[in-house]
Amino acid sequence: MPDYSVEELVRLEQRVEELLRLCQRLRTENHALRESQTQLNAERASLQGKNDLARAQIESIIGRLKAMEHH
Repeated sequence: MPDYSVEELVRLEQRVEELLRLCQRLRTENHALRESQTQLNAERASLQGKNDLARAQIESIIGRLKAMEHH
């Protein structure tokens, strides 16, 4: 094992602690982003459902209008 000075060991310890803090911050941020993504996906699915319903209603109205034209 190489001889490390106390200063080098202190710097190494500080760097390791800094990396641990960064890792924790990234875990927290990643968790928040995953929750946000889940919420956005649910909102997107809801909006797609509403869009599909509106499309079906409009197609129904158009069909009835066309039927009225033929009578």
